[in-house]
Amino acid sequence: MCKEDPTICVVDNELSICNALRRLITSAGFNVITYGSAQEFWDDVPTREPDLLVLDVQMPAMTGLDLQKLLTASGRAIPIVFISARENAMAKSAAMAAGAVAFFQKPIDEEDLLGVIHKWISPFQD
Repeated sequence: MCKEDPTICVVDNELSICNALRRLITSAGFNVITYGSAQEFWDDVPTREPDLLVLDVQMPAMTGLDLQKLLTASGRAIPIVFISARENAMAKSAAMAAGAVAFFQKPIDEEDLLGVIHKWISPFQD
């Protein structure tokens, strides 16, 4: 995947989190698309394959873990960085066992998040 303009998708039902992460990730030179729910992202998957997904664990209706399962079952290998407002060892264990590349508890350390993004995106750049 050699893209000139990598795209990061942020999925979180909290608008303030989406906006803050959009500003942060955009400032690092990436395109960002935000979604207010896992279902909204899933409905848009056929039109876009992001380079990385920043995904909240707990959301109404479809959780981040549910979305991860759907993506895996559909054969989409999108690197996923999970974020969670609550410390949840079971969710972290399940996410990482299913292939997540990182798991952060809110508030997220900006440098750590950008470090993970660069680690997973940079190897694919020209």
